[in-house]
Amino acid sequence: MAKEDILHSNIIGEGRPFIILHGFLGMSDNWKSHGKNLSEQGFEVHLVDQRNHGRSFWSKTFNYEILAEDLKHYCDTHQLKNIFLLGHSMGGKTAMVFATQYPELVSKLLVADISPRFYPIHHDAILEGLSVLNFDVIKSRSEADKALSDYVSDFGIRQFLLKNLYWIEKGRLALRVNLEVLKEEVAEVGEALPSYSRFEKDTLFLRGDRSEYIGVDDERLITNHFPKAKIVTIANSGHWLHAENPKDFFEAVMQFIL
Repeated sequence: MAKEDILHSNIIGEGRPFIILHGFLGMSDNWKSHGKNLSEQGFEVHLVDQRNHGRSFWSKTFNYEILAEDLKHYCDTHQLKNIFLLGHSMGGKTAMVFATQYPELVSKLLVADISPRFYPIHHDAILEGLSVLNFDVIKSRSEADKALSDYVSDFGIRQFLLKNLYWIEKGRLALRVNLEVLKEEVAEVGEALPSYSRFEKDTLFLRGDRSEYIGVDDERLITNHFPKAKIVTIANSGHWLHAENPKDFFEAVMQFIL
């Protein structure tokens, strides 16, 4: 893998390595507050942009096998071992695949609001809305929000998506995500963890009490893959549980890792 194909990251603090992986259409910046809080507890926090997201490189290849390989290359480059690994949603799937393939590198695994099972495609409206943003016409974040609202009614989700906006040059906005490839490969995001995959070390699954991503039916599947798994429900939160109830989320993380 070429040097330019090393994942971009924001590294905060010193101490035991703690890697955080964002979800689909997200970026490492989504986790800055939790990263800062973890760094204050004695961790060297690596907020990582996965390929085709944030400031990391773009590629036509996009699946969990390759995302896990990217993370292995990142760990090798930064000489990271005995890591704490936390992933949310798509990042949680990447973290699961990585931990089952490279268990010797992972001390503890944390998975936020995603199960090892298959999920059908459900990002169609979001991807369509992002695709129709015309940056020849749209010259501000508020104008982008107005255009996106025709496809995504939830204000909070729109604000999350529009964090991808940046000034590619003076007076011209663009998106950080590789939208063309993500639209083409979106089915990969829902792929299940391979049936033979197992991780025998301590694992924490966190789920939002208003989220449907981890249900009662998922609990047996989780323990089949992760026999030492503990499942904790975060109150007053949905799929973005770390943002909707950051206090309880952080407390649950700290109880597990210390």
